[in-house]
Amino acid sequence: MTDLKRIFHAGGVLATAIPGYRERPQQQEMAAHIAEAIEHNKVFVAEAGTGTGKTFAYLVPALLLGGKIIVSTGTKTLQDQLFQRDLPMVRDALKSGASIALLKGRANYVCPYHLERALAEGKLNSRTEAGHLRSIAKFAKVTKSGDKAELSAVPEESGAWALATSTRDNCLGQECPYVKGCFVLNARREALAADIVVVNHHLFFADVMLKDDGLGELLPACNAVIFDEAHQLPETASLFFGDGVGTTQLIELARDARVEAIAAAKDYPPLQEAARVLDKAARDLRLAIRSDSARLTFSQVEKDDDFQHSLAAGEAALADLGRHLDTQAARSEGLQNCLRRSQEFSIKLKRWRVGDKAAKLDEEICVRWVETFAHSLSLNMTPLSVADIFKRQMDGHPRAWIFTSATLAVGPDFSHYCGALGLDEAGTGLWGSPFDYARNALLYCPPDMPEPNTPGYSDAVVAAAWPAIRASNGRAFVLCTSLRAMRYIHSTLAERIHSDALDMPLLLQGDGSRSELLRRFRQLGNAVLVASQSFWEGVDVRGEALSLVVIDKLPFAPPDDPVLAARIEHLRRAGKNPFFDYQLPRAVINMKQGAGRLIRDERDRGVLMVCDPRLVEKSYGRRIWQSLPPMRRTRDITDVEQFFAAEGLGLTA
Repeated sequence: MTDLKRIFHAGGVLATAIPGYRERPQQQEMAAHIAEAIEHNKVFVAEAGTGTGKTFAYLVPALLLGGKIIVSTGTKTLQDQLFQRDLPMVRDALKSGASIALLKGRANYVCPYHLERALAEGKLNSRTEAGHLRSIAKFAKVTKSGDKAELSAVPEESGAWALATSTRDNCLGQECPYVKGCFVLNARREALAADIVVVNHHLFFADVMLKDDGLGELLPACNAVIFDEAHQLPETASLFFGDGVGTTQLIELARDARVEAIAAAKDYPPLQEAARVLDKAARDLRLAIRSDSARLTFSQVEKDDDFQHSLAAGEAALADLGRHLDTQAARSEGLQNCLRRSQEFSIKLKRWRVGDKAAKLDEEICVRWVETFAHSLSLNMTPLSVADIFKRQMDGHPRAWIFTSATLAVGPDFSHYCGALGLDEAGTGLWGSPFDYARNALLYCPPDMPEPNTPGYSDAVVAAAWPAIRASNGRAFVLCTSLRAMRYIHSTLAERIHSDALDMPLLLQGDGSRSELLRRFRQLGNAVLVASQSFWEGVDVRGEALSLVVIDKLPFAPPDDPVLAARIEHLRRAGKNPFFDYQLPRAVINMKQGAGRLIRDERDRGVLMVCDPRLVEKSYGRRIWQSLPPMRRTRDITDVEQFFAAEGLGLTA
C-alpha cells in the first residue's frame, strides 16, 4: 500500500494531526504486513513490543482499505480507549468517512425490564445498593446508550447492576415488552450498520462465534477480524467452547422465578416456595466445598459425600422448580423464560455429572472440573484443545484474520501460539520495542535464593526485595504467582515498613477495584502495590510512580490445576513433552506480560527483579530471559542501588 509511508513518516498526516506522534520504522513495517493480509484475506500473527504503536499499525490499514472490520480487545479498558480516543483520532487524521460503533456484552447495558422488576421488588443487600438502584433508574431515563460505564456514580462492582441488567439466560428477546427501547438491541443495530465495530474477546466468542445472542450476521458481513491483546484468545476460547453451569446462574434463576411469580402468578404460592428451595440448594452446593478459591478435578469431588449430596439436592430442586414453572409458564413471557432456563440447566447438570459420552464436546476431549470463588461455584467442562474448533470457525467466508499482542512468541518462535489456535497457514511478524532498554532498564536476579517450593520462600523474597524497594523509595509493584503468597508478602512488607518507620504507602490487590488502586498508586508517588494475576497485564503506569517490578516466581501454572493436569496427560499420551511444548511457552508469555508493566514510555527507567533462581540456574531459564526485552543483567544489589541513586530518588541506608 503506497500511502503508508506518506502517512507514517515524520512529516506525514499522523504527525501533522496528532500531538506527540513519533515516526517508528517498526510501526510502518507492521502496518504494511497487516494491509497486505487484509487485502488478500490472509491470516497474520504479529508481536509488537511496548512502544511500537501497534494500535495505529492496524487502525490505519483498516480505515484505508474500507469494508467492514471487527476489532476485538482483551479488556474493556482498551475497548473504551479505542472507541473514544484512538479510532476517532486516526479517522480524523486520515479524513476517513468510516462509521464506528462500540459493542459490549449485555451485562454492560441497563435493561428496562429487569430494572423495573428490581424496583418493584425492592429487595437489595443494603441501603447503599438501594441508592445505587435509584441512581440507575434516573440514568436510564436520560442516557442514549444505556452503557453503565457512563454512570460513574455507581461502582462497577455494586450488586445493583446485576438487578438492572440482563444476562443471556434471562433476556426475553423479542418477547420483552420493552424491546423497542432495548439498549442492547440498539447497540447491536448500530454495530451492524457501522464500518468498524469495537468488541471484546468475551463478546466475540459468546455472540459472534457461538451465535448465542443474534449477532450471527455480523461476522459473515465483515472483511477482517483484528484481535488486539491476542495472547488471551486461547484461554478465552477454551472458556466459550466449553460448557458448564454455576451456582450464580441457579441463584439468578431462583430470584427471577420468584420475582416473575410475584408479578404474574401471585395466586400460586408453590412456585415461590420452589424458587426459595433452589436458592438454598445452590448456596448449600457452594458451601459443600470449604475453600474460597479452589480448582478441583471431577475425581476429587466424585467421592466427596457432602458435595454429591448437595449436587443431588440441587438437581432435585431445579427439577421441582421446572415442574411448577411448567404449570404457570403461559401466564407471562418472564415465566416462560424461567422454564426454558430451568430445562437447559437441568441438562447441563446431568451432562456434567454423567461423564463418558458427555465428556466430549464437538468431538474434542474435555475435562470436567469444579472452581470455587468467595460466593459461588462453577461446574465446568473444558476442551483440552481449541485448535480444531477455532479453525473450523474461521473457515467459510474469505476474510483476513489479524492477531496482535506484545506477547505471542517464545523468542522468535510463534509455533506455540499458532498451534493453540490452529493457525497452521499464518504469516508471522515480530517487532521489538523501540525503547532503549539497555540504557533505561536493569534485570536483577538476587543470589542465594532457595528453591521456590521450599518452606520460607516468601520470607526470602521479602528479604531480597526489601533493599531494592528501599533503594527505589517504594514506587514498586510486587507481583506474586499465588494469592496466598501475595497476602503473606504484603503482611511481611507491612512489618518491615513499620519497623523502619518509613512513609511508604502499602497497597494490596482486593482492597478496592483495580482502577481505584491504580489511581491511588499513581497519586501517592512512592507506594508499593502487592498484587497477583489481575495486575500482571493490562496495567499502564507511566513515569516515576512505577520504577521497580518484583516478581516472586516464574509464572508456571500449578501442575495440580485440573485443566493443566489433563492437558499434560493428553500431551504425554500423544508422545510430546508437556513441559517444553506447553508449560514453558505459557510461562514465557506470562513472564513477558509481567515484565511489560515496567517500561511504558521512552522516558521510563526501572528495575525488573525476578526472585526465582531458576531464571539463571536452570537451562530453560535462558529461554525465558532471552524472550524479555534486552536489559542489562545483574546479580548484585549494589548495581540496583546505584541505578536508583543516579535518579536522586533513592533512600539512603
